[in-house]
Amino acid sequence: MDRMPRPLLYALGTFFWTGFAPIAPATVASAGVTVLWWLSWTFLGPIPLWLQGSMLVAVTLIGIPIATKLEQIHGEDPSLVVIDEVAGMLVTYFALNAGLAGWIAGFFWFRFFDILKPLGVRKLEKLGGGLGIMLDDIGAGVLAAIATQVMAHFLGWNLV
Repeated sequence: MDRMPRPLLYALGTFFWTGFAPIAPATVASAGVTVLWWLSWTFLGPIPLWLQGSMLVAVTLIGIPIATKLEQIHGEDPSLVVIDEVAGMLVTYFALNAGLAGWIAGFFWFRFFDILKPLGVRKLEKLGGGLGIMLDDIGAGVLAAIATQVMAHFLGWNLV
């Protein structure tokens, strides 16, 4: 990441500057992912599972070194780094074909679990650096995905 131009480092690490939101940057970034997800499905149709998985792997693999570099510049787990929210939201939405209501529910579940960090998710932060920054949100995304899928099942929403 030392060779990455700073504007690109910040564009990706802050999810196109949403990390600079003056209030709740993680929530703003998560909402941005929700809007982009809805727009993609509305205008392009369902995102194939292989592409969903590829996006998650790519965001995670670039997110770890980007978060590490931005943490070196701005201090421990800086709030402007929100690429981890992008990864968490991708986990939350993986294989979820529940329409806008389901994606909004997933957004709220993700924010709930990302804030509370229950069931060992908080321990993932302790891994430190970009790895800890990314993995705690991925853990929150796993919990949010389970909660959203269960909710979708009981409400009769379609699943992929």
